[in-house]
Amino acid sequence: MVFTGGLRFFLPLAVRSLIRFNKLNISNTSGMAEGYKQANVVILHQSLADDFEKFCHANDGPLPLLHRSKPGEWNCPSLSSNSDIRTDYLQYRIYEYGACTGTLTSLKDYFDQLKDMVTFYLGCSFSFEKAVHKVGVPLRNVEQKCNISMYKTDMPCCRVASFCCNLVVTMRPIPEDKLEAVVEATYPLKDSHGAPVHIGNPGLLGIQNLSSPDYGDPVQPHPGDVPVFWACGVTGVEAVSNCKSPLAFTHSPGCMCITDLKNEDAAVRNSKEIPKVHCISQNPLHYSIASETAVQKIRELESLIGVDPGDRGVKHLCCQDELLKTCLSLSHARSVLITTGFPTHFNHEPPEENDGPPGAIAMAAMLQSLEKDVVIVTDQRAMSLNKKIIEDAVQQGILKKPVPLLSYQGDAAESALMFLCENGNLERPRFDHLIAIERAGMAADGNYYNARKVNVKHLVDPIDELFLAAHTIPGVTTTGIGDGGNELGMGKVKEAVKKHIKNGDVIACDVEADFAIVAGVSNWGGYAVACALYILNTCEIHDRYLRKAIGFPRLSKKANWASALPSITKEEKLLKTLRQHGVRSGLTASLEMEVDGLPFYNTHTVMIEKLLEQIL
Repeated sequence: MVFTGGLRFFLPLAVRSLIRFNKLNISNTSGMAEGYKQANVVILHQSLADDFEKFCHANDGPLPLLHRSKPGEWNCPSLSSNSDIRTDYLQYRIYEYGACTGTLTSLKDYFDQLKDMVTFYLGCSFSFEKAVHKVGVPLRNVEQKCNISMYKTDMPCCRVASFCCNLVVTMRPIPEDKLEAVVEATYPLKDSHGAPVHIGNPGLLGIQNLSSPDYGDPVQPHPGDVPVFWACGVTGVEAVSNCKSPLAFTHSPGCMCITDLKNEDAAVRNSKEIPKVHCISQNPLHYSIASETAVQKIRELESLIGVDPGDRGVKHLCCQDELLKTCLSLSHARSVLITTGFPTHFNHEPPEENDGPPGAIAMAAMLQSLEKDVVIVTDQRAMSLNKKIIEDAVQQGILKKPVPLLSYQGDAAESALMFLCENGNLERPRFDHLIAIERAGMAADGNYYNARKVNVKHLVDPIDELFLAAHTIPGVTTTGIGDGGNELGMGKVKEAVKKHIKNGDVIACDVEADFAIVAGVSNWGGYAVACALYILNTCEIHDRYLRKAIGFPRLSKKANWASALPSITKEEKLLKTLRQHGVRSGLTASLEMEVDGLPFYNTHTVMIEKLLEQIL
């Protein structure tokens, strides 16, 4: 009798026996012996075994090592009783000097060669199918009775000796309302690749066409499905190919060995670490993941900065999770543009206020420590002033290195796109994220107003054009940080500004950012961004998602990140520097130690302390 299906409830030993005696007429093991762990396999000469084991440990997302055999060992009692590595896989691949030279259903003809070879059993995502099914998440490949889709990415794994390759991922279409359920279900199952490494647009992984997988079968999504990607053990097959050893064997993708271990036995659960999913971009579609603990801390930061010390109606402008989404987006960004400068004191020289630059520098310092490229864009007339401020910040240890300073005048129709993209090419943006903090924003009538309805357009370069153009560039996100509604990016909440802010019907910024962070003082918003980035990057769940579960955790850099956080000492030095350069308090035009009319000591210092209490 030849079996063609219905193996979901078979015990592993029965399935292995059917495979061993060629009694199965199927192409993959997805859905078999539900709830039991399945294993990828790599078989190498013993001289390569130590290096491959190190490669697995260096890339444990795609290559969770279940067992390493001794040379010439066919069975694996710790995983399966009565097992035989030579016969218990549906199909094997043979590699000679890196080339796949054929497929086999048995390795018994290689008895002599296998005596000097070591077998590596690696976890497989087929193992978590029961856990996913249990929380009501459909598995489209099982429904469609086909193999899973597997793709090569452009993400390089951590190299060890001769073992190097790019990450391979599996893709499962998941209904959008089930994303958090599938992440929570798979996160604890570390031996089965754990949580997804990417959710959303495949192009962000370098995958051009989902209908043409590199391995397996194309799986058809249903309307409303989102592509979700997990690290895949076929990464080991790619590493074997690139190693170019004289002889090696692997499983054929999708053809696993069924072990006797129940998947729940390997679940590593931590009640404090529950992953949460948030959409950070619609074009291209992109979701990020962080722990519930990290998310709650960032929400506390957002709540802290949302107080309204001047009773200006700021609380009516606040939207939940704008800080969280901004910082998740920034965490994924490689290059960030920051702009600041509000020339509210048009009768003074310089006309800038001291709310904005400290927050901009606090964000730049943290982004630098996270190894992001950062530039600051400001008005041409203020270039000299900002250059001196940045130089002083470096000299005082507030910044580790100078931040490049740019200006933008918008001389031609295509100026904004040429500034933001290489040669104006929308597919080659120079920046992933634009942030405006306490930057004068254009009102509906094309003018720029301070809080007292005075038009300061003659002092403002049209940096708004960059934010408007950014909306036309896929993959570029914008954030506005403000405290009164007349700042660049606050167009997202302009109706609330018109209703609740004095003079709002005139001064409200008309230019919308993707995210609008509202704070009692804009500098506080910048401090909160720096603190939230620290929280995210010290979150193990988010760190793993950022690095696609390849390489090692980056938590060894935690001390460097902590040194970039804002502090009372740093902000005191910076405010004194701004005073020396004649930069005044926004509300009063005073050169005292205050910002927006609020004393630095006992007001701003208390806010900094409260923000730091959330993370340290």
